Amino acid sequence: MANNPTSQQPRHSKILRYIAIVLLVLIVLVGLSVLITWLIIKPRRFVYTVEEGSIKNYNLTKNHLNATFEFALRSYNPNSKISIYYDSIEASVQYDDQTIAFEVVDPFFQPHRNETRLDLKLTAQYVPLSGSNSKDIALERSSGEIEIVVMLKARIRFKVGMWKSKDRSLIIWCSPVRVRFSRPNNFERTYCDTEL
Repeated sequence: MANNPTSQQPRHSKILRYIAIVLLVLIVLVGLSVLITWLIIKPRRFVYTVEEGSIKNYNLTKNHLNATFEFALRSYNPNSKISIYYDSIEASVQYDDQTIAFEVVDPFFQPHRNETRLDLKLTAQYVPLSGSNSKDIALERSSGEIEIVVMLKARIRFKVGMWKSKDRSLIIWCSPVRVRFSRPNNFERTYCDTEL
């Protein structure tokens, strides 16, 4: 007697229906757990601003730059349940897409609802300037103000209660930062953008 394919089809279709129902239930449960977690934690964006800035020891000779760029960067964590570990941080000053100064910043931990001030001192030591950057910087020097980008690249981890996330990359860029050569006290706060 030959097997009847129509008698196996209902059993096969029941198994597929059960698998589909189980998958749908799992997706709904995962979605609900993510929603509930988000509602409990209520994550808010971290805020970064450049509060102060100055240029010291400026010297531009034969298309090579020597200078010290000093900035006060404010990092504000408005979250009530999320803390952040900054495991490594590299800060740089960029002019027209060229890195002209660099510094490695010490790692630190920022608790929830905390404001931390980072004092950055980025040094350019005989940096060769590309293209027309030497002429452009000299022109901006004669106007008394230079526009630059302050960028930070960090490896971070989040902490919620006892749970710690895997490390991720955080990029912070502050642009345009306008620094006066003669009157650093007239510095205008610059808000920064982030990419996680």
